[in-house]
Amino acid sequence: MNKIYKDIFSLAGKTAIVTGGSGLLGKEIVKGLRDFGAVVYLADIDMNKSADLIDDTGIRYLNLDITSVDSITGGIKTVIAATDRIDIIVNSAYPRTHDWGLKFEKIPFASWKANVDSQLGGYFLCCQRVAEQMKQQGGGSIINIGSIYGVVAPDFSIYEGTEMTMPAAYSAVKGGSIALTNYIATYYAQYKIRANTVSPGGIFVNEPSPFVEKYARKAPMGRMGLPAEVVGAVIFLASDASSYMTGQNLTVDGGWTAW
Repeated sequence: MNKIYKDIFSLAGKTAIVTGGSGLLGKEIVKGLRDFGAVVYLADIDMNKSADLIDDTGIRYLNLDITSVDSITGGIKTVIAATDRIDIIVNSAYPRTHDWGLKFEKIPFASWKANVDSQLGGYFLCCQRVAEQMKQQGGGSIINIGSIYGVVAPDFSIYEGTEMTMPAAYSAVKGGSIALTNYIATYYAQYKIRANTVSPGGIFVNEPSPFVEKYARKAPMGRMGLPAEVVGAVIFLASDASSYMTGQNLTVDGGWTAW
């Protein structure tokens, strides 16, 4: 095999940060980046969720709150002091208010503002600060985790028979993050910085049976996704395998948005 293609997915020698690295998707992304050779910083405000990874010597830990300018600035300084660079950032953090999940007509405006500001605002801050470091070092890859509900409207029929709904702020944040990513892609392209989005469909995390069954009936592949199934798209966008790709949104949704 040509060595160029053999190593095209390698992340050896690269430094990566995963915000929300203790979360459902974040943990799998952290492990995937590590397995492909990167030095990975698991960045999260709640390290207790990472107990099963703490003993892994291939992962470094960074207490980070994406809603705080000081926390982001300090965290980036910590990483640069240790490695001199940041080659990859994956924004997977998911801050939200205690009343997250209210139906549309019951959402207080203050809650709406807080969620949009903390989630979309946090992605903005992380991208802004990391992009400037990547600019100085001559390139990098920014990957934001979006959602199919940043692309298409929710199908509320699949929530019938459960207490679940799709929060309005979620759709706004994910749609906004896709647009923000595209903006960054064109703004920083001249500096060899690539910015792309990965938008998962529904991920199985022990949701109520009526929801899972209805989701599966609508999805062309007949099931919900698993956290590990998002990792391949992230590795692709983090590596040289996608070296001529920026401003794109990869949907990992079992065909949900293909209808």
